[in-house]
Amino acid sequence: MKSLKINIEENTDVEKLKELLLQVKGINHIEIIDDENPESELKKAFAKTKEQLKKGDYETLVSDIFDILIKK
Repeated sequence: MKSLKINIEENTDVEKLKELLLQVKGINHIEIIDDENPESELKKAFAKTKEQLKKGDYETLVSDIFDILIKK
């Protein structure tokens, strides 16, 4: 697998950029990585997990964990 790194300005519309890039043949996945705040995705995941546990949504929680483990 090959990857491409693109540096963007802070005010860039990331969702529109993702839409545009996903239309290019051969691009099947886009991941946004914030180098200045690398734990942001991890914090979001923990917050989501905490809410799922509070609501008793164990099926979704297990599914999310399984998806993370099998993701390439």
